[in-house]
Amino acid sequence: MRDFGVARGARFQFRMLIFLGVMLGLSGAAAAQEKQVKKEPIQPAPANSGAEMFKQYCAVCHGPTGKGDGPAASALKQPPADLASLAKRHGGKFPDDYVANVLRNGVKAPAHGDAEMPVWGPLFSSMDQNQALVDLRIANLTKYIKSLQAK
Repeated sequence: MRDFGVARGARFQFRMLIFLGVMLGLSGAAAAQEKQVKKEPIQPAPANSGAEMFKQYCAVCHGPTGKGDGPAASALKQPPADLASLAKRHGGKFPDDYVANVLRNGVKAPAHGDAEMPVWGPLFSSMDQNQALVDLRIANLTKYIKSLQAK
C-alpha cells in the first residue's frame, strides 16, 4: 500500500518553494524598479516670493488657494491640511510661529501616522547654504500662507 500522505506533503512543500521563489523574484524586481526612479533635485523658486514658492512647492497638494484640494491630494494617505482655515482653527489668529516651525521641522504628530509633507527646512538648506536665505524662504512662505486665510 502506497503512502499518499507523504507524496501530497512533498507536493505541497514543492509548491510553497515555487510560490516563495516567485514572490522573492517579484519583490527583487520591485526594489530594482524603485532604485531606477530618478530623484530630481528641488528647483529653487525665488526666495523673495512666497507666492512663487507656494505655487512650486505646496500647491500640488494643498491646491492653489491652500484648501487641500491640489491635484496630488487624492493620492495621499492623509488629506493635506486646509491652510486657508489655519487662523479660523486657531481662534481667529494666524499661527505664524507654528506654520514656520512646521515648514522648518515638519509635523510631529505620531498619532496621525507618518507625515507625507516634505520637511522644507533641510530642502531649502540644500538649495541655499546661506541660513539667512533659508530663513527668508520660510518667512515669505509663512507670510503668503497667512494671506490665503479665509476672511
